[in-house]
Amino acid sequence: MHAVIQVLIEVLIVIGLSRLVGLGFRWLKQPLVIGEIVAGIMLGPSLLGLVAPDLAASLFPVETEPYLFVLSQVGLIFFMFLIGLELDPKYLKGNLDIAILTSHVSILTPFSLGSLLALLLYPLLSNASVSFTAFALFLGAAMSITAFPVLARIITENNLQGTRLGTLALTCAAVDDVTAWCLLALAIAVTRTNSMAGAVPTILESLLYIVFMMTVGRWLLKQLATHYERKGRLSQFLLAWIYMAVVASALITELIGIHLIFGAFLLGAAMPKNAGLVRELAEKTEDFVLIFLLPVFFAYSGLRTEIGLLNRPELWLLCLAVLAVAIIGKYVGTYLAARVCGIDNREASALGWLMNTRGLTELIVLNIGLSLGTISPLLFTMLVIMALVTTFMTSPLLEWTYPKELIRLDVIKAEPAIAIPTEAVQPTYRILVPVANPSTQKGLLQVAAAIAGKKLQPAIVHPLSLIELEEDYLFQSTPLEADRLIQQRRSRLEEVIQSLEPPETRELVHPIIRISNNVARETAEIAKLEQADLILLGWHRPAFSTNRLGGRVGQILTQASVDVAVFVDRGRERLESILVPYSANVHDDLALEIAVRLLVNRDFCYLNVLRVVQESQIKDFSYEFRNVMERLPKQVRDRIDIQVIEATEPIPAVVQASQTVDLTIVGTSRAWGIERQTLGNYTDALAIDCHSSLLITRRYSQVTSHLASVLETNDSNTNDQTTKFSI
Repeated sequence: MHAVIQVLIEVLIVIGLSRLVGLGFRWLKQPLVIGEIVAGIMLGPSLLGLVAPDLAASLFPVETEPYLFVLSQVGLIFFMFLIGLELDPKYLKGNLDIAILTSHVSILTPFSLGSLLALLLYPLLSNASVSFTAFALFLGAAMSITAFPVLARIITENNLQGTRLGTLALTCAAVDDVTAWCLLALAIAVTRTNSMAGAVPTILESLLYIVFMMTVGRWLLKQLATHYERKGRLSQFLLAWIYMAVVASALITELIGIHLIFGAFLLGAAMPKNAGLVRELAEKTEDFVLIFLLPVFFAYSGLRTEIGLLNRPELWLLCLAVLAVAIIGKYVGTYLAARVCGIDNREASALGWLMNTRGLTELIVLNIGLSLGTISPLLFTMLVIMALVTTFMTSPLLEWTYPKELIRLDVIKAEPAIAIPTEAVQPTYRILVPVANPSTQKGLLQVAAAIAGKKLQPAIVHPLSLIELEEDYLFQSTPLEADRLIQQRRSRLEEVIQSLEPPETRELVHPIIRISNNVARETAEIAKLEQADLILLGWHRPAFSTNRLGGRVGQILTQASVDVAVFVDRGRERLESILVPYSANVHDDLALEIAVRLLVNRDFCYLNVLRVVQESQIKDFSYEFRNVMERLPKQVRDRIDIQVIEATEPIPAVVQASQTVDLTIVGTSRAWGIERQTLGNYTDALAIDCHSSLLITRRYSQVTSHLASVLETNDSNTNDQTTKFSI
């Protein structure tokens, strides 16, 4: 088979599998990149080569490896350019003195421990062609790495960018990044000359090139930025010049004697941080690099990773030693330095775990070491395992050390719009309203504000806007860009809030805006953290179904541990007449409670409770229902009309009744044809045919009483005692 055809088939397999495994790891709340690295390993001798050697040899023959190598190096050059591009000096503004001390101790400790470990590993895993100095320098540098892109992504996903921990971690990682790359450059220079003295010319030339790039190079790049500002867009001509500069810079550092990735990184770091230019440049570059080229790099690394080399217990013990030195060195160094700087115990510990993230950056370093012959394939495999384990453990350990309740408190301090004055009465009733598109969901917010109201207990409505991040290493996932997106979304939400009527309801509404990679799961978690009594969400037609309770709505219904109501908006702005079809189940009880809340809050609102029975059924309401009706304030009770009709099919009767009302509220019960079925097939006949806007309610817990304060107030006025009651 022609080599080009063979390589294209390989690329096809690599991209498909890396996406598939990456999505699996995303589901496990792990960075996508970990899954992509694992996918690369699966294609190599560690899995495919082990279980189907003939197939592996035919799919990935040795002859095509040089082609994969070239593609992977091109991908690395532009990926390193993106890392340098995203390294904004703004990250160095917060706690710089603490960050410099912490980051350098966090490098010095693992570097020292790694060098000591080299005394043990060098005689066992290296050979005479590599000097001990080069081996120790490289192992120390590999232990010292913190992956800035993965760390930035974890910080953004956990909404830590507005907290002291997030700011400090970013600053430490930025300082760490620069120092670690310098150490690696030194290790490469020593490896290529095989002595410290021989590396001196390379080091001097590297320093001269850095000075050149930060002065003359930066001035030239500023001219490009000025040209961009004048044109207002990134033209293909300008993009060509920038890409040529990236490649040229990579070639220069390769000729100097360090590695071509440094030139690309240096150019990205030297680029003026013009917000528009950086954003457009990143967006134009990253898709092809991250989707096409980087998975090839993972596959190429996977082909060189052979876990089967660890075939003796003593080798696994050495692997554990490598892992222990990497984790302890990074964690203890960071933790102690942070504690010396006055950081409290929990934050210092969380910082230690964050700095332990290695990810793709470590894989880049290891591939360089293997290519230069500094490390053997066996040590390469051990270090790949170390990179995977340290990255995999970061998110769970961070969540364990610094739970979301504490993050939430820190974020609240950073968001005055959500803060409630301490002297004000604290809300006892909360509605969470997921808002996907602020421009089209004013009706949803209007209904939420009407249900919350100002006449019952102190209430609050939280429009929840989640900015979903689906991929790793996207420019959008950098903390600075995430902050910009959050501010942009907040402005749009504020515009909608200021248009709500009547004006006094606006003060009830306090938006929550977060970054998320799983909207349904995040919504359920925030509902729990905010102690929401009700989630009110709009209906979205699922991509592969027509039912109203499928897709993301169905996911929230499944995962939320609070009562949920789904609003199907027919565009009716009036909310004066309400219909509640009632069949005496817990979901209809919730529908009735919400309807009564609307009546209490809106004096001009009327409710029609419709009970549809067949000829043989009992026509009377239950004792509990009548009891609640009697306990409602008279001015509310007088606006409720209770009607019992006979009909063989209840749904057509409700559809007919909905013609004369503004809003119909029904429970997710079989009686109304919208029961959620166990096997996932839903019927929603009423939702389709209903003439008015529709609110579908699903009760999670009978403990939550949405009318408790109404009944309590009424009882206290009449009986001078408080009675808590649920329908």
